[in-house]
Amino acid sequence: MLTLYSYPPLFGVADNNGYGLKVFAFLKLAGVPFVHEHLFDASAAPRGQLPYIVEDGKTIGDSDVIIAHLTDKHGLTIDAALTPAQRRINHLVTRMLDDLYWVMSYSRWKDDRYYPLFRDAFMAQHSQLDAASLDKARDYNAQRYYYQGIGRYTPDQAYARGLADLQVLAQIVPTRSYVYGPAPTSLDAGIYGFIANIHFYPIETPLQAFVSAHPNLVRHCEAIHAMVSG
Repeated sequence: MLTLYSYPPLFGVADNNGYGLKVFAFLKLAGVPFVHEHLFDASAAPRGQLPYIVEDGKTIGDSDVIIAHLTDKHGLTIDAALTPAQRRINHLVTRMLDDLYWVMSYSRWKDDRYYPLFRDAFMAQHSQLDAASLDKARDYNAQRYYYQGIGRYTPDQAYARGLADLQVLAQIVPTRSYVYGPAPTSLDAGIYGFIANIHFYPIETPLQAFVSAHPNLVRHCEAIHAMVSG
């Protein structure tokens, strides 16, 4: 049995990190059976990052590598009908979501306006955590943001990057069905992984306000959520 290791759930989504939720949604949409294990500490994960999977004794990290591996190993057809042009769009949007990740993370851990609300909500759902451990994680993330670059931005500058990414998504996601038609693909799973962690986030950051103001993003997110939950 395949096991997915990822960060804990929060606010009704199966993983409070966009990458883990992306893989979770992909597995659900592709119909691959799996066990889901949640970790708070990623230090033992491949490259020290979540998510990763273990299948047949083999450990594989990185969400895109995981999806490519599963597609090949299990002969999955979720993306079989995509054209070369659509596959190029997938690559570009996936890289844009990598950029959005940093702004989402910044809004939770870096921004002084929202971090206390995020910290308290996390502790309320996961009683094994305390403020000291989350403050330590915040300090660690502050170092990551500084070296990545987003930590050297003012909040307005950081959110401008994320809002630009969301604006592109708002133009890609249709008002009905999914990005490439009536059935979701891996791109829909990837978009859901990030948008769900904004839409279902009850703290009104600029990112959350943007998603709430775009019915197509909300509809797409809630449609995928209904398909992969339960």
